[in-house]
Amino acid sequence: MAGVAESLAAVRARLAAALAEAGRPPGSAVLVAVGKEKPAALLREAYAAGQRDFGESYAQELRDKARELADLRDVRWHFIGRLQENKAKYVAPVAALVHAVGDADLARELARRGGGRTVRCLVQVNVGREPQKAGVAPETTLGLCRELAALEGIDLAGLMCIPPDGPSARPFFRALRELRDEVGKRLGRALPELSMGMSHDFEDAVREGATLVRVGTLIFGERS
Repeated sequence: MAGVAESLAAVRARLAAALAEAGRPPGSAVLVAVGKEKPAALLREAYAAGQRDFGESYAQELRDKARELADLRDVRWHFIGRLQENKAKYVAPVAALVHAVGDADLARELARRGGGRTVRCLVQVNVGREPQKAGVAPETTLGLCRELAALEGIDLAGLMCIPPDGPSARPFFRALRELRDEVGKRLGRALPELSMGMSHDFEDAVREGATLVRVGTLIFGERS
């Protein structure tokens, strides 16, 4: 099996090729290396290979890894999982971006727990209307975005999705981009970020405008 540095380089090459194919400038999509259930030592290897954006899905795991890797001063932590309000206290002080906010109560708790810092976040949209997945319905996205845009201590930066499994996620990625553009127009402000695409589909996400792709398995290997 390839080491972390080699695997990371391969993913970066694929990301660069997808951006070029889409006619987008280099660096216009950020690679978030997802270390869910992986030891901090592997994240340190990725850091040594130049990676700076890391994603975690569990609140306490993010807290613990942020402490263990506190000497890596320029790491940007992304919280990408479903977050309960009572665990916002672990995430708000350290996350550069919270990807999956699905209601205003959670956003208020993040703002309250931010320790005076503004918490940057994305609204998760259930683009496939799947009952087992979190996120707001497309038609209610504007309303939630309006609430978050008015909250002190919250910086609404864009939208996030996890599309349904299937032969192609591109229609769902395209729908999220179009929704982001429409919501931004209705709010009268830019929403620059689109978090979409994982190990199996990040290139299609880039072709549809992703600015953040969440890749774990291709970098760190399968989770046990």
